[in-house]
Amino acid sequence: MSTVYERRTAPPTTPPVRPAAGLLLAVLWAGAAAVLALWWSGTGSVVGTAGWLTGAGRIAGLLCGYACAVLVGLMARVPLLERRIGSDRVARWHARAGRYTVCLLLAHVVLILAGYAAQDRASLWHETVTVVLDYPEMLKATAGTVILLAVGVTSARAVRRRTSHEFWYYVHLLTYAAVFLALGHQLALGNEFAGAPVATAAWYALYLGVAALVLWFRVLVPVRLNLRHRLLVESVVREAPGVYSVVVRGRRVEELGARSGQFFRWRFLAPGLAKTSTPYSLSAPPRGDRMRITVKALGGHSAAVALLRPGTRVWAEGPYGALTADRRTAPRSLLIAGGVGITPLRALFETLPGEVTLLYRARRVEDLALGGELEAVARWRGARVLYALNGPEGQRPDLGAGALRAAVPDLTGHDVYVCGPPGFARDVYEALRAAGVPDRRIHHESFEL
Repeated sequence: MSTVYERRTAPPTTPPVRPAAGLLLAVLWAGAAAVLALWWSGTGSVVGTAGWLTGAGRIAGLLCGYACAVLVGLMARVPLLERRIGSDRVARWHARAGRYTVCLLLAHVVLILAGYAAQDRASLWHETVTVVLDYPEMLKATAGTVILLAVGVTSARAVRRRTSHEFWYYVHLLTYAAVFLALGHQLALGNEFAGAPVATAAWYALYLGVAALVLWFRVLVPVRLNLRHRLLVESVVREAPGVYSVVVRGRRVEELGARSGQFFRWRFLAPGLAKTSTPYSLSAPPRGDRMRITVKALGGHSAAVALLRPGTRVWAEGPYGALTADRRTAPRSLLIAGGVGITPLRALFETLPGEVTLLYRARRVEDLALGGELEAVARWRGARVLYALNGPEGQRPDLGAGALRAAVPDLTGHDVYVCGPPGFARDVYEALRAAGVPDRRIHHESFEL
């Protein structure tokens, strides 16, 4: 089933924003190189098995300490990173760096203890007990190590599938405590910092700088936002089976600077919901003192959103995300939505400059959330709406490269925004690449870690 409307005049185009991801990666790798240089400058000759083991352990420890600071900094919700690079990419970097950090931590512990044991001609167990109980700052460092390992275990996919989001979230928060506990032993026992005031000052600056980012953007900015804007639930509206829109009202909401395609992290201060902060995209451009999100009941939390009462207080953090008009590089755009992925694309469909086509994938007509709004927007701005629904026998529509080229002439000249379940987004991305759409023109955000 598809509905096509004649094209009318469209708003003018806007210039694209230069990507910042490569620059940030270069800075992070330069920091890692500086850490290796710190070890090199503070280390004399390496002799024997004990020397090589200890040296490798110190390198792993320094890199682990640097990686811990990077991990915390990446999730400090710095607006420059969130908007210029994208929340999903930053989150994926954080997840990948977390796995490397745990590996570096294990390597540091094993190599250092093995090196010390070889040097003292003692058993590994005896050396472990001696280091933990007799070395300065090591009891705190051991506690920090246990916490980081627990964070790593609970972040594994197999474990996350079997635990609640709340449990994972609160264990993850202990990362801050682990980093604090481990910092002392780095400075007290690290040969690279002994008698090296410049290196010590740089290490303090790294950790204090990251702590300042977390304090400002994760604590003070959200507190100011919510005290200033005082957000409340105004209404809850059913859009489709299991899909509800929540209208949030507040004071001077326009000062938030939220844009179509972005999301907030929402905490509804109602029984059963107040402990969880969940990301939901805006499903309409902010207007006056109101914002709207649209939520599909996929779990206990999202299902409870439908039961919210008007007047419920809302604690929000944001806006976040880079799935905005700033990513455009061409005068024509194609929006491809799967299921509840329509929410950010509905807002973009109304505000994205240039010639716009929307392709909406759903199982049945009844599952087309916000369908009436989409067609009204299409008529208003002279855009096209295409629907990809299952056939009478449940057969899935063809969204391969050939079908996309047939549905959208000059597909390779379009910017393509994709939002939907991870499997859907992955299949659409592969089809777009097979159809010849350049990677730089495919824009999507995903939050599956």
